[in-house]
Amino acid sequence: MNQTKKLLAAVLCLLLLLSLAAPAAAGAEGEIRNVIFMIGDGMGYNHLKMAEEQGYDVWMDDAPDLAGWSRTRSANKDVTDSAAGGTALACGVRTNNDMLAVYPEQVKRGFVQPRSLTENAALHGMRTGVVTTDQTNGATPAAFSVHALSRSDTEDIVAQQLQCGVDLIWGKAQSAATQSATEEAGRVYVSDSAGMDALSAGSRSYGQFTNSLWKLNPQGNSPTLQQMSEKALALLTEGNDKGFFLMIEGAHIDKHSHSSQDGVYDYPEKLANAAEAVKAFDNTIRAMVEFARADGHTLVIITADHETGDLRYEESNGRMTYHSAGHSGANVPVFVYGANDLFQNGAEFDNRDIANMLAGKLGWTERFPIEDAVTDQKTGESASKTRSFFWQIWANIRDFFLRIGDFFRSVFKIG
Repeated sequence: MNQTKKLLAAVLCLLLLLSLAAPAAAGAEGEIRNVIFMIGDGMGYNHLKMAEEQGYDVWMDDAPDLAGWSRTRSANKDVTDSAAGGTALACGVRTNNDMLAVYPEQVKRGFVQPRSLTENAALHGMRTGVVTTDQTNGATPAAFSVHALSRSDTEDIVAQQLQCGVDLIWGKAQSAATQSATEEAGRVYVSDSAGMDALSAGSRSYGQFTNSLWKLNPQGNSPTLQQMSEKALALLTEGNDKGFFLMIEGAHIDKHSHSSQDGVYDYPEKLANAAEAVKAFDNTIRAMVEFARADGHTLVIITADHETGDLRYEESNGRMTYHSAGHSGANVPVFVYGANDLFQNGAEFDNRDIANMLAGKLGWTERFPIEDAVTDQKTGESASKTRSFFWQIWANIRDFFLRIGDFFRSVFKIG
């Protein structure tokens, strides 16, 4: 009996030691160094079918390595907004609607905040970028670049973005983001395709483009989403052996799906605009996947923060039809190119799980949500060094046992 106990103890100790190396090993096997995280704001699967009905060839779900479904909600509502949805994707944590990359609990908010994928990538020496057709202070780009109690705090969000560590942040112009403030923060201000094309690797930039950059053929000298994304890739990859993390948002699938006309949810102009936004996003996806396939070390993941418009097939007219001008709680698609082991094909999971999936592929040992001390934006000092210290101890203990649990679940095929 004593020998059996000793043997069991030895096996448990061995498993414990092996568990500490498990996350790093998973990343090494995947050989993924770069992640392109693509978010179609408001994009449900039926938006793809609607765009096809409008005459577009939609490519994004053409034989992905993996396809699954993401469940969406916020901490305080069954139906999420883009701020809470973006926070779940960026930080691996649920927060309340309207909040950006902060905890919903007031007791925690004052001294710890959840670290984003973008911030963690930078800490690993990776270059980072945020590209969107929305205003640069929009909910999704903000969730990947700042921490704010409200998505409406425009001036605070812009100020944080100008000072944050993200190498490039490009999108629709915002009046609070002036050229002088941008240059004072040490960033290059760009407002058209020529300025964007002139950027060189190593520069830190803030792009402020025209309202029509979401279109397949924007007006004036504004780049398309595909052109922005391709230029971002060039800047993030040149002379870089540390890898990169790039978030790309097609925001106008959501914006056009919100619209109504004289109380009508479904009408030709809305369908045409939303379909064009899907196609512009789809063109960008195809270009990013072509890059990833040629590179061999890049993972492309495509999903949405929520569904907008309650788009469903209507038997009466034989097509996809909007039934709302707001968000719905429908599951949204997830497509993966460049990896076949991120999750089980066809799986359904919470959107906040994606951050840890990507962390594992990149070989990071940290587990999301990762808690950082809140710092004063002016002084850089911790809001509460003592309490933050104890929260960090708790986070380390939690991560230790989570990693042990992950190992045992993988060994015994649990869950």
